[in-house]
Amino acid sequence: MAARITKVYENSIAAELGLEPGDVLLAVNGEEVHDVLDYRYLMNDEEIVLKIQTLQGEVVELDFEKDAYDDLGVEFESGLMDKAQRCANACVFCFIDQLPPGMRDSLYFKDDDTRMSFFQGNYVTLTNLKDADIDRLIRLRVSPINISVHTMNPELRVKMLKNPRAAKLPDIMRRFAENGLMMNCQIVLCPEYNDGDELRSTLEGLYGLRDSVISVSVVPLGLTAHRKGLTPMTPVSTEKAVETVKIVEELQDRARKEIGRGFVYAADELYIKAGLPIPEGESYDGYPQIENGVGLIASLKEEFAAALRLGPASLPDRRVTVITGVAAGPLMETFAAMVTEKYPGVTVDVAVIVNRFFGESITVAGLLCGCDIMEQLRGRDLGDAAVISRDMLRDGTDVLLDDVTVPQLEAALHVKIEAADNDGFDLLEKILGVSL
Repeated sequence: MAARITKVYENSIAAELGLEPGDVLLAVNGEEVHDVLDYRYLMNDEEIVLKIQTLQGEVVELDFEKDAYDDLGVEFESGLMDKAQRCANACVFCFIDQLPPGMRDSLYFKDDDTRMSFFQGNYVTLTNLKDADIDRLIRLRVSPINISVHTMNPELRVKMLKNPRAAKLPDIMRRFAENGLMMNCQIVLCPEYNDGDELRSTLEGLYGLRDSVISVSVVPLGLTAHRKGLTPMTPVSTEKAVETVKIVEELQDRARKEIGRGFVYAADELYIKAGLPIPEGESYDGYPQIENGVGLIASLKEEFAAALRLGPASLPDRRVTVITGVAAGPLMETFAAMVTEKYPGVTVDVAVIVNRFFGESITVAGLLCGCDIMEQLRGRDLGDAAVISRDMLRDGTDVLLDDVTVPQLEAALHVKIEAADNDGFDLLEKILGVSL
């Protein structure tokens, strides 16, 4: 598949070769480039011949030498250099199926693409892989692969994903392991499906692949208020969260003794639901599953405390509101008290927003919408600035899930809004209004 170049970076190999936006990459070293995996694999060679169709329609070959991992220095029309693969499942717990109608089209697209797993960290079910696809992943050394496992019981996995190909997962994972590919795994906990003894069995199956499985996360399913016509599902109760954390920590303790790392980790949300304290940072072994909300609170605590120690000796009076979800409310209150203790003139208010757009059972800040924020804070004095999590925004934009923009929020709430990364240093900088 031809790949059209849209950008050439200055002082790059591509610039030296004279490549221009609009040129099309046809082949590398005589091999057709089907997608980004082929491109990255072929470009690892030190001696390269590019077959290019120029913007003027001329086909030329360009020979050059480079260090093995030097990048060409271009961007293509599609990051994958191909169409993203759609999900072929009908998972009983799928969050996208629970979205209300009328949202932007991109939110309804279900990807299940191993290329996005490798390059962007997405979790994939592997149900749309044919034998040739598996062979290719092994040949190209695509590793690590992030896998949505949910269960190692073939029959149960078929039931949960509603796809007969779901049964092949244990065999695929064993092939990956035998060929040296590494994996991270995710389990979405669904009461009455893959909990209790089924969870224990799945974790034991994954632990049997521990030389190739880097980490496993267990996260609770999310149920919105828009589950119309879908499979009835039971939410994770306090009792179920306690049971699940116990199962995870039992294997975690064993793994630390046997292999020197925790191996499996429960999501922060499970600890919150269980009413149990969040483990300390060292319990997460470098936070391999932080993007799944596993260890995020512990990491933020460490970073925020470190950032506060580096803060200036004094600051002018300032009042800031941190806007967050129900789950993170207590943590933000703790941070607010820490700030005021060091800087008595700085007041940090915490505005906890109840998620009415998706339903009150959805408590994470990243799924808050502009409509709820405006409705619950309109007319309230938010001080000199308000801080939100950047997780509320679409990547690279100032747009929330319901297409409300940050400028629209600012106009409705009459306050300057700052978006903070999931990083304790950036959060403190946005609260204090200074650079550390």
